[in-house]
Amino acid sequence: MLASVPPITRLLLIANVAVFILQQFSDDSLILLFALWPFGAPAYIGPQTPAGFLPWQLVTYSFLHGNGLHLLVNMLGLYMFGSEVERVLGYRRYFSFYFVSVLAAAIAQLVMSALAGGPPYPTVGASGGVFGLLLAYGMFFPRRMVMLIFPPIPMPARVFVFVYAAIELYLGVTGTQAGVAHFAHLGGMLGGYLMLRRWRRRPPQ
Repeated sequence: MLASVPPITRLLLIANVAVFILQQFSDDSLILLFALWPFGAPAYIGPQTPAGFLPWQLVTYSFLHGNGLHLLVNMLGLYMFGSEVERVLGYRRYFSFYFVSVLAAAIAQLVMSALAGGPPYPTVGASGGVFGLLLAYGMFFPRRMVMLIFPPIPMPARVFVFVYAAIELYLGVTGTQAGVAHFAHLGGMLGGYLMLRRWRRRPPQ
C-alpha cells in the first residue's frame, strides 16, 4: 500500500511511526527535548529535570504523539489528504507547505499559551500539518465528498473544512477538550492558506 503513496507523504508516515515506536522504548527525554514547550518554562518532568522552549521544537514536536490513537488519527489524515495534495503540488512545494503549516501551528500554540498563562505543558502531534493539508484538500477538491466518522455524514470537502474550522474555533474559545491544541490546528490551517495564496500570486518557474 505504501508503494502507491507519494514520496514525501510516505516518508512522513514512516518517520512518525518510527518516532512513536522509539517513544515506547525511551524515557521522558524525547518529550523534554523535542516536544513544544511554551515560552517561560521551566516545567519539570521529574526531579531536577527542567524542560523549556528550544528552537528546534517548532518542528520536532510534530513527530511525537501522545498515544496510539493520537498517532492513528493523524496518520490517517496525512494519508487521506496528504497523498492527494502532494500529487497536486509536487513533492518540493508539498514539503514546504507541510512544514509551513507545522510552523504556523507551533507559533499559534506558543502565542495562545503566553496569553492564557497557567502551568506550562508540552504540545505534540502532527495535527497542525494535517489541518493545513485538510485546508488545501478543501481548496483543491471543493466538491469531492468526504465522510465524517462520527457521525457518518457525507459532505463536500469545502463544507467539511468550514465545519471543522468552526468546531475548532468554538472548542478553543470555550476551552472545551482541555489539553487539545485547538488554536494550533487553526494556525496550521492559516499557515497553509497563506502559502497557497502566495503561490497563486507567483506561478511555478
